[in-house]
Amino acid sequence: MNNHEIDYKLYGDDMQFVEVELDPNETVIAEAGSLMMMDDQIRMETIFGDGAHSGGGLMGKLMGAGKRLITGESLFMTTFTNVGSGKRHVSFASPYPGKIIPMDLREYNGKIICQKDAFLAAAKGVTVGVEFQRRLGTGFFGGEGFIMQKLEGDGMAFIHAGGTIHRRDLQPGETLRLDTGCLVAMTSNVDYNIEMVSGVKTALFGGEGLFLATLSGPGTVWVQSLPFSRLASRVFSAAPITQGGGGQSKGEGGIGGLFDLFNK
Repeated sequence: MNNHEIDYKLYGDDMQFVEVELDPNETVIAEAGSLMMMDDQIRMETIFGDGAHSGGGLMGKLMGAGKRLITGESLFMTTFTNVGSGKRHVSFASPYPGKIIPMDLREYNGKIICQKDAFLAAAKGVTVGVEFQRRLGTGFFGGEGFIMQKLEGDGMAFIHAGGTIHRRDLQPGETLRLDTGCLVAMTSNVDYNIEMVSGVKTALFGGEGLFLATLSGPGTVWVQSLPFSRLASRVFSAAPITQGGGGQSKGEGGIGGLFDLFNK
């Protein structure tokens, strides 16, 4: 194996966190800001990209960081290394209500394609790159744009998504249609495309958008019940309406008032 072998344990139900167990000199990489807690003798270091190109000099590091910039993520990631003599633990939390999905990349031919903000943490050696959508229509209307994340390697990776996560194994020729924002991840052999909703009334008044994602097997697909964009839109639609001059029409001290404080 090229990746560090790590053990883990998931805690919680709707607001989960993952505890990773590190043997001496083992390392896990994670998104900046995802740390929840860690034992002593864990060394934390900020790096460019995912650290997989650390042996390739400055150019390799810039390439790794550049890939993350394209996907809309930070240029930096954080590594956590056990520098002690015994086992140590470090925990990472999901940023919003949902589930954490552990994935052994060896079971999926060493590659998983996921939505841009799904990656949480992984064993050192897993590369976090970009996956370009080859079809023009999929790029424009597929909900994830032209660019998705790809996780490659032979170690453990952890991704997160909103609500309940459903895994679906597609047989050859089997097609699944879903809301474009509900796609979390898929194996590389799944054929991903979009189709327009049939019927003018359904498209205009159905409330489901103009396009659906179509995923054709063989392969494995992970679907989320609550995309973050849907959650955010409901929160903002329920927020009190503010008036000019920093006043509020109702709900004084609520979310709207909180936003006013930040704007002052």
